[in-house]
Amino acid sequence: MNNLSQHGVGPHPLPWPSGEQYDPMLLEMGDRRNVDDTYRYWTVEAIKHDIADRSTELEVAIENLDRDFNMGTIVRTANAFAVRRVHVIGRKQWNKRGAMMTDHYLEIIYHPSSEAFLKDIKKRERSLVALETADHAVPLSETVLPQDAVLLFGSESRGISKELLAAADQAVSIEQFGSTRSLNVGVAAGIALYMWVHQNVLTHHQ
Repeated sequence: MNNLSQHGVGPHPLPWPSGEQYDPMLLEMGDRRNVDDTYRYWTVEAIKHDIADRSTELEVAIENLDRDFNMGTIVRTANAFAVRRVHVIGRKQWNKRGAMMTDHYLEIIYHPSSEAFLKDIKKRERSLVALETADHAVPLSETVLPQDAVLLFGSESRGISKELLAAADQAVSIEQFGSTRSLNVGVAAGIALYMWVHQNVLTHHQ
């Protein structure tokens, strides 16, 4: 049974709305994508440009060592918080299933190596913040995440490589109180991204 309230909207009734942002095929056939109602019937490019125009200063970097399935979750969360761009370090292929097509609406930059990524960050004078359970990491609750931050995440099994961890301007860990050694990296990314938004966007608007 097809429930339109859960799976998008059907064909748009005539007359159709005018504007370059609208996709004639979606207007005719319906829009079943996982997008906010604001973007119903819009083309992919129109959505991407609109999000870019409204994006925050935050950037996200993911070290792609293992084609971790959590990468899709991180990208989807990055889309939800309108990050400016996502950096993928290492192999170009990654598991996009968890992204739910949200990668289509983000600027994603691929860096073949850690060296190439760090060169880019240094050239643009961004602050690299590693989310890792390292001994020298500062608790997230005690950290002011910089406005120009690039939040760096590693793989689920291996974490962040020693090279990138050593190059980070600061390392941050999320406090835990149970028996598990570490949080799922997709969950950790959601917490860290929200904390940056809380500190740099929401509190500024109050």
